[in-house]
Amino acid sequence: MDYLMIFKALANDTRLQMMLWLKEPEVNFPSAVPLTSEHHFEGGICVGKIQEKTGLSQSTTSQYLSLLQRSGLLEARRIGQWTYYRRSEETLQRLSEYIGKEL
Repeated sequence: MDYLMIFKALANDTRLQMMLWLKEPEVNFPSAVPLTSEHHFEGGICVGKIQEKTGLSQSTTSQYLSLLQRSGLLEARRIGQWTYYRRSEETLQRLSEYIGKEL
């Protein structure tokens, strides 16, 4: 796990906010229907809904989400023509343990 990359990804207000929103997708994206277990990607939110909430361009939003994914903080799944994102709780748990033990 590249902790420096993770900290860099979180060092941007909007990217950090995205992570907070995705912690409770049903609360923060009430007009979106989070994916259920039938899609095998429960809690995923469409990039378009995330982009609407940020108010940023589609390309900037996609860049931010891609960076969060490359750092391991988000998981992505393409379903049809749409890409959905959700938090990687495993990575967040490992990050929490690292901070608790190493920092």
